[in-house]
Amino acid sequence: MRLSRYFLPTLKENPAEAQIVSHRLMLRAGMIRQEAAGIYAWLPLGFQVLQNIEQIVREEMDRAGALELLMPTLQLADLWRESGRYDAYGPEMLRIKDRHDRELLYGPTNEEMITEIFRSYVKSYKTLPLNLYHTQWKFRDEQRPRFGVMRGREFLMKDAYSFDIDEAAARRSYNRMFVAYLRMFARMGLKAIPMRAETGPIGGDLSHEFIILAETGESGVFINKDVLDLPPPPADVDYDSDLTSLIAKWTDLYAATEDVHDAARFEAEVPEDKRVNTRGIEVGQVFYFGTKYSDAMKASVMGPDGVDSAIHGGSYGVGVSRLVGGIIEASHDENGIIWPESVAPFKVGLINMKPADADTDKACEDFYAKLKNAGVTVLYDDTDERAGAKFANMDLIGLPWQLVIGPRGLKTGVVELKNRASGERVELSPDAALQKLTA
Repeated sequence: MRLSRYFLPTLKENPAEAQIVSHRLMLRAGMIRQEAAGIYAWLPLGFQVLQNIEQIVREEMDRAGALELLMPTLQLADLWRESGRYDAYGPEMLRIKDRHDRELLYGPTNEEMITEIFRSYVKSYKTLPLNLYHTQWKFRDEQRPRFGVMRGREFLMKDAYSFDIDEAAARRSYNRMFVAYLRMFARMGLKAIPMRAETGPIGGDLSHEFIILAETGESGVFINKDVLDLPPPPADVDYDSDLTSLIAKWTDLYAATEDVHDAARFEAEVPEDKRVNTRGIEVGQVFYFGTKYSDAMKASVMGPDGVDSAIHGGSYGVGVSRLVGGIIEASHDENGIIWPESVAPFKVGLINMKPADADTDKACEDFYAKLKNAGVTVLYDDTDERAGAKFANMDLIGLPWQLVIGPRGLKTGVVELKNRASGERVELSPDAALQKLTA
């Protein structure tokens, strides 16, 4: 993509309304624009990151055996009355009436609707286990939306729902999602720690939040610092195997949010030099809630003994739009964002140091074409901005690599390659630079 043809409305100054780093940098980097309190338009740079994160989530969900569908954002109030949550959910739910005076709501989550879909079609245990998921915009009318996309009213979420014949099978489904979450967050360059947590309005008695450590986080957390050294599950993990021992490595070490923190246990189990009390950002949560919804909504299947029984369910959420802010909170410096390559909007920022210089233009065009042909995403700064502004802009938007081409380097047969994360700059021949970027 040529910057001269791209829509990238960057800002030089920090917006006054932005209180945390991710909000400031997303506004300054031209990723989002606020349209109302807690509601944002996603501009091209931000939308590309959002899509990259969504794709990683999709790949790991598919690998774990989940099946993708798409449910509507509007739901019938009567479904929520069946489960008993319509009145209990509170003012965060946006309630609507259509022209026929039917009561609807803008979905904050989808347990009721997916249970209604399940009970309409599945009658036998032979269809189980089943895990259905989608990625969809949700709305929760937060009283005090703040921190940009970290606590907005409209947000993009992946939510999955498992259905099993009994508790043992449901816990196996829970374990598969637990491992899939460890995998997906690691692929985004994040150390997301599973912590025991409250189940809240979803219900049930088993839940873990996946939290990345950040001083700007809303959740107080208490952990054994050894959990920070645990490696993520391998790419070839067998989801049909017994995952208990793998999960035990994470859950045996103390890690809990402040809502369920046990101070006595923390002090008894964790040596003083390994106690970490900090704050974190929730980026996902998994729940096992048993028969809460199937009992209320009469979702049952015939078991191998010929007797109908209520299915056991779980739900599994990932804050896709929140992750954009979370990654920035975890990966930035004083100059701007530092994107992990897996989610970056472009892999390479190509900087033309002297537009209108025939040799420089030719070299940049040649590099631009070769990178594109090799499948490398590249943002080519072909504008006539001064060099300092170009460098500052590239640092701000945080692309993993900056390739600088100018007349001085071309005379000696080199280009400059900068790694955004380390700040390291090296001079390479054009062929060597191309090989490094396409490897």
